[in-house]
Amino acid sequence: MREAYKQAQYALEEGEIPIGAVVVCQNKIIARAYNQTEKLNDVTAHAEMLAFTAAANYLGNKYLHDCTLYVTVEPCVMCAGASYWSQLKRIVYATSDEKRGYRRTGVNLLHPKTELVSGILAHECGQLMTDFFRAKRI
Repeated sequence: MREAYKQAQYALEEGEIPIGAVVVCQNKIIARAYNQTEKLNDVTAHAEMLAFTAAANYLGNKYLHDCTLYVTVEPCVMCAGASYWSQLKRIVYATSDEKRGYRRTGVNLLHPKTELVSGILAHECGQLMTDFFRAKRI
């Protein structure tokens, strides 16, 4: 999760919403990404989406059966849906997203075999988000 946090800090430095993600396979980071929706002018350029693409390219396979996604904030509906199709083994996220997290839908959008873990580095990752949006409102 510390590596995902570093990615979130890169996003923050570029004025993006500070969310970072890494994909790990066999104890090795195979993909790193951070939000780039502003930079790429692309609403789908979320950290998770970019990490899924990089991981699939690394593996040469669209399925991420043996992979874990570490992400600093609970995935949105789009990213949860993409994780379903990639058939991730596990998702570990730091902090919940009270406004746009996929769990707010009341529907489990993850693949039935995907394990979900939350709360690792929750305070640090949540603080990045709070500080970012507080600064935007000033």
